[in-house]
This record gives sequence, structure tokens and C-alpha cells, in this order.
Amino acid sequence: MTETLLKTPDGNEFVVIEKKRYEALREAEEDLADVLTHRAFRARLAAGEEELLPAEMVDRILGGESPLRVWRERRGLTAAALAGAAGISQTQLSKIERGATPGSIATFKALAAALDLTVDDLI
Repeated sequence: MTETLLKTPDGNEFVVIEKKRYEALREAEEDLADVLTHRAFRARLAAGEEELLPAEMVDRILGGESPLRVWRERRGLTAAALAGAAGISQTQLSKIERGATPGSIATFKALAAALDLTVDDLI
């Protein structure tokens, strides 16, 4: 492995390395980022700030089912109970779950709070 140090007239220094070595360093950097992300997730999971989801639940969401409905059922809530906790009507909740109406940001914030989630989890 050869390295060449270059210094510009204004004092900046650059190292020239083989492309193969550069690519290996980039890959190692990406691997480290993945490890750090995983460790941070495990720490949040241990602190109760994250939760693991069963594959069946993920498959339902990826299959196009309403994340709101999937999470409501995961939490063991009826539509009436969730609507009441979020301060909306059961009809409005039903329309949002069916995709008949988009629901406002305020409504999604209330639903997320009632489900102990973030809005991102529901959309």
C-alpha cells in the first residue's frame, strides 16, 4: 500500500491512496455506522423507548393495510376506545382507517398519543 501526501500552497494536506483501499475504508465506515445505529436502537429498546414488532404485523402494514388499524389492534383497543381516547368520533376513526379521509395532523397527533406512538408510526 502506498500513500502520497500532498500539500497545497495554502497549507491543506491531502493523502492519495489506492482506490481499492479507499473503497475498503468507505465500506468499513458504513459498517461502523450500522453497528452504532444498532447499538443505539438496542439501548432505546432496553429503555422501553422502542418495541419489536411481530412479522405478521409488519406484513400487514407492508401489504397495504392501515397502520392505524394495525397499531390499534396491536394495542388491544376497539375503535370506540381509541376514538374516545383521541377525542374524535368512531365514524371519523373508521374513515381514516379505511382511507376514506386523510385525517388532520392534529387528529393523527391525538391518535398517536393515545396509542403511545409517534405520528411517523401511523403514516
